[in-house]
Amino acid sequence: MLKRMFVAPDPERLRLRSALRAVLGIGLAVSLSLLTGHELPAVIAGGLTALLALFTVTDTTVRRQVATTALFPVAGFPVLALATVLHDQPLLRDAAFLAVAGAGVYARRWGPRGHALGTFAFMTYFVAQFLRTVPGQLPGLYAAMALALLASSAVRFGLWCYERRMAPPVPPPPPGGRGLARTSTRQAVQVAVAGGLALGLGQALSQERWYWAVGTVWWIFVNTASRGETLVRGWRRVVGTVTGVAAGLFTAVPLHGEPAPTAVLVAVCVFGVFYTAPLSYSWMMFFVTVMAGLLYGLLGVLDEALLALRVAETLVGAVAVVAAVAVVLPVTTHAATDAWIQRSLLCVRQCTTEASRRLAGDGGADPAPHAAALEALLARVRVSVAPLLHPLNPFTARRERARRIVALLDECAERLRDLTELAADPEASHDARLTDACRRVEAAVAALVTPGAAVAAAGPAVAETPQHPGTERALACLQGLEAALVALAAPLRSSPRAPLASS
Repeated sequence: MLKRMFVAPDPERLRLRSALRAVLGIGLAVSLSLLTGHELPAVIAGGLTALLALFTVTDTTVRRQVATTALFPVAGFPVLALATVLHDQPLLRDAAFLAVAGAGVYARRWGPRGHALGTFAFMTYFVAQFLRTVPGQLPGLYAAMALALLASSAVRFGLWCYERRMAPPVPPPPPGGRGLARTSTRQAVQVAVAGGLALGLGQALSQERWYWAVGTVWWIFVNTASRGETLVRGWRRVVGTVTGVAAGLFTAVPLHGEPAPTAVLVAVCVFGVFYTAPLSYSWMMFFVTVMAGLLYGLLGVLDEALLALRVAETLVGAVAVVAAVAVVLPVTTHAATDAWIQRSLLCVRQCTTEASRRLAGDGGADPAPHAAALEALLARVRVSVAPLLHPLNPFTARRERARRIVALLDECAERLRDLTELAADPEASHDARLTDACRRVEAAVAALVTPGAAVAAAGPAVAETPQHPGTERALACLQGLEAALVALAAPLRSSPRAPLASS
């Protein structure tokens, strides 16, 4: 499995670039903290700040990424002060932690910036528990964290800003509904409930490391939008933590906090976190767990019992999540997946329209951004249906239905990729067949996204004298796209529990 992870396709080597840049940015932040005489807790806080700045800031433009990173101190420094002041007041400390967790999730309604700032605020509270900070340490922590932001930003936006030459990723869909109909609101309530349960159970296990259970709850909820996604992520969190602890027994424990080899292994873990995160949450958590063990080794508190406690607190957090998403304002996998599919279909229609205009001679029309957006949306569809495709899912009809939908959407994306390339060919002429084919595609999409609309039927191929080869290939792409859209009607409109008819 590890071999497949490191040989998986990496278009434009984005994962490799991200991982290497993270090692460079975090390494620079830590080095500057050490050179400026900061104590070990401040150095660790600075390194984690740089990691979060490089990992969580995902705005669609470099300008917005810079602005979000600049807002990190505004979101995190007051929270760090609050956690430090409340350190010796358990009831207020715990209540504030849950409030920060809920507010951090609720902030996701404001898109990537809200997500990044909410995550940083939560993690600064978490770091205060991790490092057991006292008010006298705040100036040093603030200075190290600010220095880390400057160092990581110098690498990301100056030395190695590869995003300037790339199309921005697709933005998340606008949150639907108001109040409790909004997913971010529901998840904020779920996190508060699950966090409270995890906090109580975690403190029953340990009065010193209870925050691990709350941290588990938080990170399981990140980038999930349904009950099924959250449950699958919880399982993967446990798997990653258990394997990471096992690895820590053979790496972090024998080192006894030796600075040089620990620093090398931490760099390897940072690379692993960034390189594997887009592909596998379990592997990402494996590297995070090993890195946490190494940091505890630097602090001089690591032993086998501490690693065992880490596993127990993770299990407590995962159980709390399962209880919360099952009974507290659940968001079903079907509802979340359907929303992503509907948006993907609308993107298909937009891409087809732009391609049609381009083929008709409109130089201002460009289907390429829509084709790229569709790829990103389909990646989100795959995440959403992952619980249905999981081998442990006992509902075979739902699994087959989800697999059929994903396969047909992938076929749509492949046809549109080809159509986009053909539309860019200035020699490709336009004729009535292409116009009719584009209209049929738009009608097929309308039939799928409009409630109660009649199911479209694939139109017959029009026999005419062959024209330019590009025109013929474009026509074939449009006809194949229409056929895939028509075939989607069966799995999309059938009951999730009903077996699909043989095709």
